[in-house]
Amino acid sequence: MSPVSRALCSLVLPLALCGPSGCNKPPPPVTSTAQAPDKSPSVAFYPASGSPWLVKVELAKNDSERARGLMYRRELAKDTGMLFLFEAPEIRRFWMRNTYLPLDIIFLNERKVVVGIEENTVPMDETSRGPDQPAQYVVEVLAGEARKHGVHVGARVEFLQVEGAP
Repeated sequence: MSPVSRALCSLVLPLALCGPSGCNKPPPPVTSTAQAPDKSPSVAFYPASGSPWLVKVELAKNDSERARGLMYRRELAKDTGMLFLFEAPEIRRFWMRNTYLPLDIIFLNERKVVVGIEENTVPMDETSRGPDQPAQYVVEVLAGEARKHGVHVGARVEFLQVEGAP
């Protein structure tokens, strides 16, 4: 290849990969060092399309914390929620007793794959909700956020800075 051809390729190739709105490279994977510098526990959702969604979470690790969950809260910041950690996968059911905020409840199996989503749950409702698939982890976020961020059954999830979880 001639020096002129090499020079043209070095100019044209980057332009072919980038359009008017920027490069079409896939987003980098979410990592604890790149996305959670403050060392806060977080859950990264990887939808089939779109960018990863990072949710800072409070942890519910024991029976008392899991029983209380997000009860009595009057507000919840955007991109925050609660991660419920259980010792083993089993059929899980959640209700909204004493919960004032509508929530999306996202159920994950032991491999951290979404197995069910209860969208836009009704506040103060005692209906038992959950998938007929075993779940070891559950994430609660504000209602509508799962759909807004493209989270669906089968989506992969990663825990960042979460002690006590594999």
